[in-house]
Amino acid sequence: MNELGRPSVTVLDDKRPEGPLILIAEDQAMTRLMTKGILKQAGFNNIMMASDGAEAVRILHEHKFDLVICDWNMPNALGIDILRAMRRGEKNKTAPFIMLTSETGAVHVTQALDAGVSDYITKPFTSEVLVAKVVGALKKNKNAPAAADK
Repeated sequence: MNELGRPSVTVLDDKRPEGPLILIAEDQAMTRLMTKGILKQAGFNNIMMASDGAEAVRILHEHKFDLVICDWNMPNALGIDILRAMRRGEKNKTAPFIMLTSETGAVHVTQALDAGVSDYITKPFTSEVLVAKVVGALKKNKNAPAAADK
């Protein structure tokens, strides 16, 4: 639920924007909205959001994403568990996954790499770093629509 008590998932309709579909899974509303705003300014308009880990896992089972950006410390499922579940599934197993977190310890980074993370961004982050990592991840994902155009 968002700050207004409404579901925090952005619902897509048949007229969804062109371009890659991105999931932002972040429990902190300010960071979630800031991340979405930065990506929209960079031209990414096809964004869904989840405010906790269980919601992120559910959405990953329902939609095929071109990129997932996820916080490590999420309620109801940690980001590392979301990554592992995604890699075990069929729908999104090859989609790039960027961990966006304040966890900087070597143990966390190693766990994420072992689980198949595509990239790791530490908080606080700049819009330039976020956009560069997103563009880089999408360029590596040959199936992402119009990723090379950004």
